[in-house]
Amino acid sequence: MTKRMLIMVGCVVVLIAVLAFGKYLQIKALIASSPKPGAQTVTAAKAETLAWQPQLTSVGTLAPVRGVDVTSEISGLVRTVKFKSGDDVKAGEVLFEMNADADLAQLHALQAAADLSGTVLARDKQQFAAEAISQAQLDNDVADLKSRKALVAQQQALVDKKTLRAPFAGKLGITTINPGQYVNPGDKLVTLQTIDTVYVDFFIPQKQLAQLSVGQKLSVTADAFPGVAFAAKVTSISPKIDAATRNVQVEATVPNPKRQLLPGMFANVSLDQGGQKRFLTLPQTAITYNPYGSTVFVLNESTAKDAPRDAQGHGQLIAQQLFVTTGATRGDQVAVLTGLKEGQMVVTSGQLKLKNNTPVIVDNKVQPQNSPNPTPQEH
Repeated sequence: MTKRMLIMVGCVVVLIAVLAFGKYLQIKALIASSPKPGAQTVTAAKAETLAWQPQLTSVGTLAPVRGVDVTSEISGLVRTVKFKSGDDVKAGEVLFEMNADADLAQLHALQAAADLSGTVLARDKQQFAAEAISQAQLDNDVADLKSRKALVAQQQALVDKKTLRAPFAGKLGITTINPGQYVNPGDKLVTLQTIDTVYVDFFIPQKQLAQLSVGQKLSVTADAFPGVAFAAKVTSISPKIDAATRNVQVEATVPNPKRQLLPGMFANVSLDQGGQKRFLTLPQTAITYNPYGSTVFVLNESTAKDAPRDAQGHGQLIAQQLFVTTGATRGDQVAVLTGLKEGQMVVTSGQLKLKNNTPVIVDNKVQPQNSPNPTPQEH
C-alpha cells in the first residue's frame, strides 16, 4: 500500500513539473514576441569645458544713507506748507508751520515776568548793599529769576516745535497735508530721503564669509534698469551671525548721482571671487536632482550585434544613467565637478521618458537655453 502511494505522489510531482515547464515556455514565447519599446526622441548636447568666473551672489534691498518720515512731536493746526512734493531741501529748511498764536502769547507773558524778576533782583542788590534787606531775600530773588527764565526756555521750546524743519538735506516725497489740517503727534507728514548715495543690504551664508572683506568691490543690478550694473563697495559686515539662518548681514555703498536707485528697491548683488577657472559645463535642464544624488543620461552607441545601424555604420544610440556632482550655477548653466568627461553627449531634455539602455533619437531642432547671461524671452 505504501509503495503504491509513493508511485502516485511521484506521478503528481512529474505532472506538475511538466505543466510548470510548459507554462514557462509559453511565457518566454510571449515575452519574445512582445514588441520592443521604440526609440525615444530627446535633445542632447556635448559636455564642454568653459571659462568660468566664480562669483558670490545674493539678493539685497536698497536703503537710503539717510531717510526719515517727518512727524510732529505735538498736536496742532497746520498753518502753512513751505514746499512742494518732490522738492530738494537743505538741512534746517522750514517744511511746515503750525498755529502757535496761543503759545507765543504765553511766551511773551513769561518773558515779561522774567524781566520783572530781573528788575527786582537789580533793585534788591542795591538794597542789600545798603544793608536794607537780608541775604535770604536776595537769594530768593536770584532763585525766582532762574525759575522765570527756565519757564521762558520751556515755552520757547514748545513754540519752536510748531515749526518743522528738515533734519538733513535730501529729497522730499509726496505729502497729503494741507493748510488748516489738524495733526496729532507721530502722524507721518512727508518722507525725506538722501539718495545721492544709497546702501544695499544683503545676506550671505557663513561659509562664504571668508571670501568677503570691507572695501571689496561688487556689482549691483536692479530689474528697473536691465543691463545696467552699478558699482558698489562693501562698507560694513555685521559682527553677528543670525542664529536662525546662519547668514551674516553685509552693507555696501552704491554711488547714485543720477538718483536712479530708490530706497526699498530689490537688487541683485554679485562679487567676483578670484581669477577665472575652467569647469565642465552643461545646461541646467540636463541635471535630474534626486534625494539620492544628481544624475544625467549620456548617449552611447549600442554594442549589440542585432542593433540597427545607419548609412555611416553608426549603431543605435542608447541612454545610460550616471551620477554627477554639480557645482556653481550661472544663468542657464551648471558646473559639473565629477562624473562626466569632456565631449560626452548628454541628454538635455526628455529624461523622464528614459531608463538605462533605452534607445533614443536625437532631435535638436528646439534646444533648451544654455546662456551664462540669459535675458527675458517675452517682450
